[in-house]
Amino acid sequence: MSAWARVREDLAAAKLRDPAARGSLEIALLYPGLHAVWAYRLWHALWVRRLRFVARLGSQLTRWLTGIEIHPGATIGRRFFIDHGMGVVIGETAEIGDDVMLYHGVTLGGRQREGGKRHPTIGDGVAVGAGAKVLGPITIGAGSVIGANAVVTRDAPADSILVGVPAKPRVKREGLDTRAILTVPEYSI
Repeated sequence: MSAWARVREDLAAAKLRDPAARGSLEIALLYPGLHAVWAYRLWHALWVRRLRFVARLGSQLTRWLTGIEIHPGATIGRRFFIDHGMGVVIGETAEIGDDVMLYHGVTLGGRQREGGKRHPTIGDGVAVGAGAKVLGPITIGAGSVIGANAVVTRDAPADSILVGVPAKPRVKREGLDTRAILTVPEYSI
């Protein structure tokens, strides 16, 4: 996929997931979550080419400019969208699938100091509410929703709703829109 096709896809994903989005120009110029993702792609390309110091330096510059910290070693799929974004942290060994959405204050972090896989794996189509913490080398199944301020430290099956501290998975109702779930008070804490 060409770089321009990827940019158009990112803009379309932002329009789909943010009801306040008015147009592509506004999104391209004013959405720090999108800027952080675009910068991540550059730093990740350097990271995989073993230019690790330059990649980390660039990611810290992006963090300073956007308030969003994405480690260049993380693996992120297509159509990833960060809404508002301030305070988002994504660790080095995090893996994020396609069509994932994060709100501000989300941490995809580690719980151990040993090397290896330390951060979560987030399946396709997952939505993570504001302030949620997903910690450790766990897997969140595709289509799941993590409520605002939830603390998730255990694996969750596909199509589950995770709420609470510590978060406990519940089965998502058939046909329920992921974006709508995050606005229902029952799913936040």
